[in-house]
Amino acid sequence: MAKPRWTAFPHPAKSYLYAGEALKKAWPALHKGDCEPWPKDPASQEAWRLFHEGRFAEAVEAGLAAGGAGITAANKAQAIYANGVEPKEAARIALFEEVMKRAEQQAKAEPKNANAHYLYAYAAGRYSQRISVAKALAQGYGGKIRAALQTALALAPKHAEAHVAMGAYHAEIIDKVGALVGGLTYGASRDAGEEHFRKALKLAPDSPIARIEMANGMVLLHGKKALEEAGRLYAEAAAMRPRDAMERLDVEAAKAELE
Repeated sequence: MAKPRWTAFPHPAKSYLYAGEALKKAWPALHKGDCEPWPKDPASQEAWRLFHEGRFAEAVEAGLAAGGAGITAANKAQAIYANGVEPKEAARIALFEEVMKRAEQQAKAEPKNANAHYLYAYAAGRYSQRISVAKALAQGYGGKIRAALQTALALAPKHAEAHVAMGAYHAEIIDKVGALVGGLTYGASRDAGEEHFRKALKLAPDSPIARIEMANGMVLLHGKKALEEAGRLYAEAAAMRPRDAMERLDVEAAKAELE
């Protein structure tokens, strides 16, 4: 649940406010990456407004109270907050675990909801990075993440963020266990990973996170040969104009990497 002690979003800006009809007008651009449909429920709309503004704790509270499409807003708000704002490692892990549980329940209740499957995979992937990918694989998360992403992409083939996550899945598996074991045991391959990254950029060319994750993933997949492309991708992400709080976190992360 949303907690009042959550750290405030550090980069507030008036341009991230989408009051009234402004949210619906901006929706196609804001959600090009996750293909989330426009919510008909005003309470769910408000949860998303809070998310885009960077009021993550309030977005979680409002989304859970709204139910339905609001659950997706709550899960994304908590996952993005945990990944980009929360300073304490133990708290991050606990927040990801909560999102995983809620998203898993949502996916069972709404099996055709692509973002229920995607947000489970996103939270599980970030959780795995925190506890170590090797440990997560031993706990069976590799197969669960892959299955969730495959389902999300089957339901929403143009889901750029799911393509990014699938690219990262291939890259991190190969980095940890090698191409041979990764391919035989987890279905991971360099070609597939790179294909997902490039597909994501084609679908969402204005996405800073697609560039950041591709930069990281290409280095894992190809080593030093990918450093020049990775540097270019980071520079492009750092130069982008963020449209909401989530993108601002991504742009700031890219700037920090280049310093």
